[in-house]
Amino acid sequence: MTVAGIVAEYNPFHNGHKTQIEYIKSNLGVDYVVIVMSGNFTQRGTPAMMDKYARTEIALNSGADLVLELPLYYSVSSAEYFGSGAVALLDKLGVVNYLCFGSESGNIDIISDVAKILNTKSGQLDSLIKTKIKQGLSYPVARSQAIGEIIPNSYEHVDAMNYPNNILGIEYIKAINKRKSSMIPYTNKRVGSGYHDRMVSNTLSSALAIRQSVESNKSIKMISDLVPDYCYKYMDENYNKTFPVWSNDISSMLKYKLLLDAGKGYTEYVDVNKDLSDKIKKNLNKYVSFEQFCDLLKSKDVTYARVSRCLIHILLNIKKENLKKFVANDYAMYARILGLKKEASPLLNAIKKESKIPLISKLADARNILDEDAMKMLESDIEAAHIYDTIITDKFEFATTSEFQRKIITI
Repeated sequence: MTVAGIVAEYNPFHNGHKTQIEYIKSNLGVDYVVIVMSGNFTQRGTPAMMDKYARTEIALNSGADLVLELPLYYSVSSAEYFGSGAVALLDKLGVVNYLCFGSESGNIDIISDVAKILNTKSGQLDSLIKTKIKQGLSYPVARSQAIGEIIPNSYEHVDAMNYPNNILGIEYIKAINKRKSSMIPYTNKRVGSGYHDRMVSNTLSSALAIRQSVESNKSIKMISDLVPDYCYKYMDENYNKTFPVWSNDISSMLKYKLLLDAGKGYTEYVDVNKDLSDKIKKNLNKYVSFEQFCDLLKSKDVTYARVSRCLIHILLNIKKENLKKFVANDYAMYARILGLKKEASPLLNAIKKESKIPLISKLADARNILDEDAMKMLESDIEAAHIYDTIITDKFEFATTSEFQRKIITI
């Protein structure tokens, strides 16, 4: 049995994602593709456009065989924790042969070279980055220039650091190397629109362009050629019933949470330092909406994406002390199944036999098989799901199903 793993958000699932799964199955000859997918909140620090069960169902109907949830503490974190958490989960399943990802580079050697430098020369790199930030450069530019100094005369290596999928790929390989995992990294070059492209341009447009098209046009008709048939069918049946959810839909509940915690400050939450905590408190009276507040708080030193993640960390109670415990437990402490193809039962049986971590298929059973720290991690996932469901209920007047009553999606 040959198995490939993919780390994804599918926000939303589009033609490029379907093409990637087909490409992997065709070129690597794998029997099964396992997806480790973000839950209801994403690495950009925003709620997902569609809930995790909808995205799971679409993925299974578009080529995936098994979908597992990436725990919240990693799905809304920086690229390093996002990558390390996902790699640990796939590695501990004991059956995954390849870790596959799309990249702007498409060159596994270049991405691997940068990963090696970041692992072996992290001290030198951090020192260079700090010096450049003090000179007035933003963190992404400082990091890119620092890489250029460590690998002189290598434009391709420096350029690789300028693209988000390359950066995630680098983090995956860093994590694989640190773990001494037997998983083989494999990348395919992204085709069509880039990750940050905001304009719909062809049938392989980015997820960002698709989201912005739906939000600006208040319709899904413009994206009918950009997503697989099953995805569009699902969207058509559920539009303005259970989705779309946008960043500003969390504005009121976030403002309430910020006011609730203002007295003690926000430094207990992941990524929030004292300067940002003080800035949040100072500007609370200027809060209008989530996106407006992110724009207000961002600076040359703190990007919009980092501010967005920090605010999500506050809303969802993502605390530094917990993250430290989870990392000390080697990141992944369980694998929660969101969905499975019926014909993939041999894959599930193999995982049950080889996995170093428990499989969670029923939340009711979790407390009997997880230790205290693992249960705390899972409870964070559950709480985040309930918060997301509250957003849906408030926006669409739709009564959602409790996370404890949800069943695995099977097709």
